[in-house]
Amino acid sequence: MIVRLMVSFLCLVACLSSARPATSQEIRDGQTLLAAMHDRYSNSWYESVFFKENAITLNPDGTSKTEVWDEALQLPGKLRINKGPSSEGNGFVFVDGTLTTFQKGKASATLPYVHMLLVLGFDVYRQPPNTTIEQVKGQGFDLTQLYEEKWEGQDVYVVGAARGDLKSKQFWIEKKRLLFVRLIEPDAHDATKVHDSRFRDYRKLSPGWISARVEFYVDGKNVFNEDYFDIKANAKFDPALFDPKKFNETSLSSSANK
Repeated sequence: MIVRLMVSFLCLVACLSSARPATSQEIRDGQTLLAAMHDRYSNSWYESVFFKENAITLNPDGTSKTEVWDEALQLPGKLRINKGPSSEGNGFVFVDGTLTTFQKGKASATLPYVHMLLVLGFDVYRQPPNTTIEQVKGQGFDLTQLYEEKWEGQDVYVVGAARGDLKSKQFWIEKKRLLFVRLIEPDAHDATKVHDSRFRDYRKLSPGWISARVEFYVDGKNVFNEDYFDIKANAKFDPALFDPKKFNETSLSSSANK
């Protein structure tokens, strides 16, 4: 009888152990990390978000310029930005890996573009992990490389580069909340330059989180910042908002109020 009870107890322990969610000890590479990020928030992350931002350009001479932009995200894969008043017709539309740029109401360029800040800061929580993994691999990140680091007082995972390498493509994820905090990439046209984008000031939304400040550095120098305000989770958007052909026919402000 004692032997039977022990066997039953051990079987129960094994079953409970296999049913546990992934722990930090099981995160062994970039793939398992991206999957863990998805699993942590897949049922508790917003489907869309609208916000305004102060877009601050920091000039080499010490002066700065601030514009108010409107942004709308429909997850996964859709982002629209109006630079300044909608009436001026300037902005961007990112839709499923394609970027269309608008100047004065006219499409000035259309090209393939995977927006890694959108993928790692937002889409990862709302799309299948394999989709995110393939996007990240496709952009040249080495998911086999992962180490743990301390950054600004927080424990983080660093994926894509060896310890001490701050030039190769890599992304940093806060360990406690599994939130994206940093992206480092060489310049697409000048490999001697390094871009460093940082998500700061995370705020709780209902549901999910959002970084209310994004900072952009080139070779260690802060060149551009975005400060978000009037943030609305799960805003209802007209699907036409993300159709580049209807850029001039739709308004971010009116859509966000639906």
